[in-house]
Amino acid sequence: MGVVNPENDRPSVTLPEGWTVVVPDLADVPRLGELRALQAAPHTGSDTVDTAQIENEVAGAASWTRRHLAVKDADDVIRAWAHAHDRAAGRSVLGIEIDRTLPEGTQDLLAAWCYAELAEIGREMAQLRGESTTQLDAGAFAGDDRLRGWLTDAGFRHVRTWWQMSRPVTPEDAEPGAFPEPKPGVTIRRVAQHDNGMPVAEDLNAVHQVLETAFTDHFNSYQEYFTEFVQRLREDPGHRWDHWWLACADVPDDPEAEEFPAGALVGSELAPDASGVRGTYIDYIGALAEARGRGVATALLAAVISDAAARGRNRVGLEVDADSPTGAESLYTKLGWRTKYVTESWHRDIDVD
Repeated sequence: MGVVNPENDRPSVTLPEGWTVVVPDLADVPRLGELRALQAAPHTGSDTVDTAQIENEVAGAASWTRRHLAVKDADDVIRAWAHAHDRAAGRSVLGIEIDRTLPEGTQDLLAAWCYAELAEIGREMAQLRGESTTQLDAGAFAGDDRLRGWLTDAGFRHVRTWWQMSRPVTPEDAEPGAFPEPKPGVTIRRVAQHDNGMPVAEDLNAVHQVLETAFTDHFNSYQEYFTEFVQRLREDPGHRWDHWWLACADVPDDPEAEEFPAGALVGSELAPDASGVRGTYIDYIGALAEARGRGVATALLAAVISDAAARGRNRVGLEVDADSPTGAESLYTKLGWRTKYVTESWHRDIDVD
């Protein structure tokens, strides 16, 4: 995989006369939401955006690892929003939202400017981490040919496709017997909590260790230290400690051996949809290789669906790698998930020094 020569990295792009660049603040959140909706609605089928999430990215806990730029026209209206997330050592996640009501030529210019600036920000983030090269990780909706063209022009290449899936939830899903019991030797429980509601450290570490191990051979897996892992998930406005689950399994043919953490799931609360009802989102689910075939993932999913139904929610969402080596999509489909829309990962490697 090659790297881009930094001397030729930044195109000569000039914003229109009278346009300015600012760091957005809380007052800009509604406008940023409009831009995000303009970009997403044709592909997701919904013009509803999570303004709490945008507020968190701009001025909340999530802002601590992000950089933002907003481009304003001569009338002081934000026409583009560029953001970079210092996701992990050697990796920055980038995004842009361009006002799709502008003339196409103006959109093209803004996109080129945004990606050039974000490349510099990604390089700066990597320098602070002491990296010599870094990955710029950008996303696009599968049907957004304009954004895909902007990414291509900025030196990115399409590397992966993701299915964004959702499963409807009904009150019946919370009833006893709605799902089979876990297979013998497998137990499912929430991460233990202290009396004050805070999670027990031993369980948090077990979740982290299971997921780090389970995803080692998956696409674009990056080692993430425990503190980074927990802090990043806590930044989400939908984060709830009682949405963390562990699957424990016994050791076959060894009744004296203690059960071990064999699977883990981290969920969060989704903002209300157009009907005003909240949902549950599965951020991570993984099972250790030595426990696969014992129904660990199925039991975790059943627990989360039942929990969502008991809370009066109407859906459970998740993302699955279209080329997952575990064939996870077939399990999700069997349990009622369907693809709502498709997204893509686009990558570019750049030299930091």
